[in-house]
Amino acid sequence: MSAPRVVAVVPGSPAHRAGVAVDDEVLAVDGEAPRDVIEWRWLTDEPDPALELRRGGLELTVEVAKAAGEALGIEVHSSLFDQVRTCDNHCEFCFIYQLPPGLRKSLYLKDDDYRLSFLYGNFTTLTRFTEADLERVVTEGISPLNVSIHATDPAVRTEMLRNRRGATSLRWLRALLDHGVEVHGQVVCCPGVNDGAVLDDTLVGVLDQYPELASLCVVPLGVSRHNPEPRMRPTTREEAAAVVDSVHRAQERFLRTLGRRLVFAADEYYLLAERPFPAPEAYEGFAMHEDGVGMARTFEAEFSGTALPPAPGEEQAGTGPQDGFFTWVDAAETGRATRYEAAGDLGAPPEGYRAVRDDRGPEASAAPAPVAVALRPRADAPVGVLTSPYGARVLDPLLAEVAGPTVRTVTVENRYFGGNVAVAGLMVGEDLARTLAAEPEGHRYLLPDVCLSGGRFLDGTTPDELPRPVEVVPTDGAALRRALRAPVPA
Repeated sequence: MSAPRVVAVVPGSPAHRAGVAVDDEVLAVDGEAPRDVIEWRWLTDEPDPALELRRGGLELTVEVAKAAGEALGIEVHSSLFDQVRTCDNHCEFCFIYQLPPGLRKSLYLKDDDYRLSFLYGNFTTLTRFTEADLERVVTEGISPLNVSIHATDPAVRTEMLRNRRGATSLRWLRALLDHGVEVHGQVVCCPGVNDGAVLDDTLVGVLDQYPELASLCVVPLGVSRHNPEPRMRPTTREEAAAVVDSVHRAQERFLRTLGRRLVFAADEYYLLAERPFPAPEAYEGFAMHEDGVGMARTFEAEFSGTALPPAPGEEQAGTGPQDGFFTWVDAAETGRATRYEAAGDLGAPPEGYRAVRDDRGPEASAAPAPVAVALRPRADAPVGVLTSPYGARVLDPLLAEVAGPTVRTVTVENRYFGGNVAVAGLMVGEDLARTLAAEPEGHRYLLPDVCLSGGRFLDGTTPDELPRPVEVVPTDGAALRRALRAPVPA
């Protein structure tokens, strides 16, 4: 286990006043060595902690004067100080098996770590979950968690996970719910495997066995051109329509029984089935926004300035992180805010494992300046909004209605991943460069930041390598609306 290394100290903070310095290693807090940033927060939340440090090969103890609950003022290098709990499933549908060679090493590492589920929204199958994990989750209030269900039939789940513990590991889901832990579920729907009657059975099983789930999203299988599994194939229009119908039938049952819909289909299913998206209020607060559920309706509301309907029991629902249609792919080695950090303290690791993408908050308005290459566009130049095929289907009617004829979408075909990959979050520099090379110079090109992590695309290239200048804008409707009205950055 490595010790947390200090990468930043807030000026004037308790840690700064006590003399803690960048590159110090924190061996223990009040005699305990933290395993991760969750435990770190528990330990440093106490008053007047004693930090055992290693500095330049020497060990020393620093007493920090602070009140209980006061932020220590230290940012550490990682989320986990022990090993990532890797996944021992061998799912046919795992997108990591479908990645092309040559990407960053971290992208090929599969995790099944409940701590990363809490910190970054990753999904865990619970096949490596233990009694000790349950005790810690309950004791430390590690909630919410995201759990991959896929099927409630033990035999089907075992087959899908290719792990005999798939048949029994959902007992931990029952235990989590029994202890009041908030859990969001997911079903990755694979055509011919767990759709059709199996999906109907799963949704009935959720109502019967796990009705306390906060939400359940049904998302389609993603298939790249590097897919090694012959059974895994894209969803057809008819199959997508059948999934939507199954989800809607289940919603009616859940509404009658529980007073809420609970289960939702990802936006991609409505696009595939050529069905209209549900009304905003049907999403009940957009609980699974990050998993591609209700993102189109959220974007529309943001773009038009319409308030989103409140979630049940809440005054007003937020829009949630702007992460594009899917978020299963590693976002960065560069860190971002964890759920703990949102409470007002540091802790987000610059080298955080699978950290979430850039989230600038609802007040962000200034996009980074475009890179100075080729011909710089005029302020009144036509605008091209770079997006994926699915993104274009959402944006086209909005731009036609509001933005006028000088604004258009520029659809980027994803040849890098291929298959049925058609979401904005997986656009890469190689495909963008090919697309932009065929576009006229002198136009403004807006690029959603959801496809960037640490300033780089998944293929390792950067915006300054593109053949046209681009303006990177936050991936939300309000930011796009502002960018369309804003003058060209100098």
